[in-house]
Amino acid sequence: MTFTRRSMLAGTVTAAVAAGVGATASVGAAPIRVTGDEAGYLVGAGIADVTGAVAGQGMMGYSELDQVATGLLMRTWARAYIVVDRASGERVAFVNADIACLFQSVHLAVMQRLAQRFGALYTERNVNLNATHNHNSCGGTAREYAYSLAAYGFQNNSHQAEVDGIVAALVAAHENLAPGTLSLGHGELHDASANRSRVAFDLNPPDDKAAFPNAIDPQVTVLRLRQGGNDIGAITWFATHGTSLTDANTLISADNKGYASYRWEHDEMGVRPGAGKPGFVAAFAQTNAGDMTPNIGLTPWHPSGPTEDNRLNCSLIGERQYRAGRAAFDAARPMRSGGVDAALRYLNMADIAIDGSYTPDGKPARTAPAMMGAAAAATSSEDNWKTQLSFLQEGNADPVVAALGGLDGPIEQWVRDVQAPKLIVAPLGVLPPRPWVPLTVPIQILRIGDLVLASGPAEYTVVSGLRIRRVVAHALSVPLENVLLQGYSNGYCGYVTTPEEYASQQYEGGETLYGRWTLPAYVQEFDRLARAVAARVDLGRGPAPLDWTAGLQPNLLPPVPADAPMTGRAFGEVITAPKPGYGHGDTVTVEFCGAHPANDFHTGGSYFEVQRAEGEQWRAVFDDNDWCTELHWSRPPGQPEASRVAIHWTVPADAEAGRYRIEYRGDRRDGAATVPFTGTTAEFAVG
Repeated sequence: MTFTRRSMLAGTVTAAVAAGVGATASVGAAPIRVTGDEAGYLVGAGIADVTGAVAGQGMMGYSELDQVATGLLMRTWARAYIVVDRASGERVAFVNADIACLFQSVHLAVMQRLAQRFGALYTERNVNLNATHNHNSCGGTAREYAYSLAAYGFQNNSHQAEVDGIVAALVAAHENLAPGTLSLGHGELHDASANRSRVAFDLNPPDDKAAFPNAIDPQVTVLRLRQGGNDIGAITWFATHGTSLTDANTLISADNKGYASYRWEHDEMGVRPGAGKPGFVAAFAQTNAGDMTPNIGLTPWHPSGPTEDNRLNCSLIGERQYRAGRAAFDAARPMRSGGVDAALRYLNMADIAIDGSYTPDGKPARTAPAMMGAAAAATSSEDNWKTQLSFLQEGNADPVVAALGGLDGPIEQWVRDVQAPKLIVAPLGVLPPRPWVPLTVPIQILRIGDLVLASGPAEYTVVSGLRIRRVVAHALSVPLENVLLQGYSNGYCGYVTTPEEYASQQYEGGETLYGRWTLPAYVQEFDRLARAVAARVDLGRGPAPLDWTAGLQPNLLPPVPADAPMTGRAFGEVITAPKPGYGHGDTVTVEFCGAHPANDFHTGGSYFEVQRAEGEQWRAVFDDNDWCTELHWSRPPGQPEASRVAIHWTVPADAEAGRYRIEYRGDRRDGAATVPFTGTTAEFAVG
């Protein structure tokens, strides 16, 4: 059965009355203007480092206790863009961060910081924060228990790194505002994603499936930003998971979308993030990637597979996104509509009454408090080679799982009915001392000229995204291709599948927390919000979200001890020296007597540099943010206070011949004091 909003053809005024909104309130933005003068904007872009602890703390993405960070492959960044309509003064801000999830506790902390600095200029209404959903960022950044537990509790240092970096990126974009223009480009990419839950996708109605002939969403959308004759940035939207690097990886990284940003910013534009005013900022944002995997072969990952294969997938999928984004960027054209709009409303997803016109069977329904299913605990077999419990399988098919039905405790029957056929293994929404996941979450609509973002705090499957996009496009009278479902936005609360997909209880259905009718609730509320925006009325903020700063915040990790050098060594001493010479493609490996990397994150800087001689001077040519370098940290056996730091540099094919050396920058902590030190290898030849 095709999902349609039965009252979709009702007029805007009728819809506004049906939504129960007043006729005199304003959403605070000027009406859409049609203009041939595209210079009616101020635009700005900024970038800042959000990398937290790269060693000794859990990682975020796969939520596995044994995935503890042991080093750094690439830094993670927040990329911010601000667009101001000069005619009305209205503005919107968009931030894309190289992190697994933009947690609600982080979102609220950023909003508080922005209010302290800018007053009412940047608020939750006109600021959109979202994540690339890479599965190898720093863990423990959430105050929400369900998402910090696998990182051994809340890690305030990494949490603050994300908050500080997002705020810094927004401040940089604000300070870089100048008269500029916008253009919009479209394209398609068919070889960077695959549907990892085809059995669920195939349960959808024929016309939904017809919108995605290969069960993927191939749409690529690019917003191009210019100041005068100079390009200052681009945002490229495409749906694929950040799981190129598997759960066997323990190096902090930005995964395939971060690689795409690196290719555009560093390799093409010659920009090194963190080095002063950004010359060009290239973000690669998600849309409805809930069932989209970069593992295009759909073969389960396996620990015996070489790590290089994962790295190859990361660079391959990243490269394809970069090239598709670059093509759409070149094809971008001025937009018909001008101005910007924004609206946000919080929803109590634990208890939404849904009108039958939004459900596939036409019957009223409701949502329920968040419950995690057995399929979620089983993980996605296509993107994980480890499972939380070996006897769990997607689809509730295992008889052992059925026998464990008592694990979910005393849950009311109406909740079980709403959640059916999910087998509940963790009642996250009713656990003490407070819900372990958000129950009150925001949805947001952001319009920039012709482009509309329907933003939600979850991982929406491609058909779920399509159904939301349809109602928003109709309410705002815009083409469907110009409406994107911006997932992973302003919070995080699991997955959103269609009711048809939910019935199969694949991984995504097990993580659709508020029950089988989660998507119809979102469709209803997005329709209501979009119609209010079109009618220029205000629905209000809605119920207040939980204050995540209150109450217990457990950290299960022991304090990091003060640093001591390796036995018989001094801080900064070279343990493993480079060979005299290397060729292109060779890997240089050196080791130092180091210190714990969490003593200083070197935010906006680097733990080390690969330097090349220029006469009598040494110039940095690569650092810890480059794809060709790695930092590995470990404790030497029997020395729990000492650190061994290994640095790997794979010499790129285009590296200039010459004399090189590697300089490591550590920070040893002795009590409350932290003292920086350096270690430098002997020089070696390349070429």
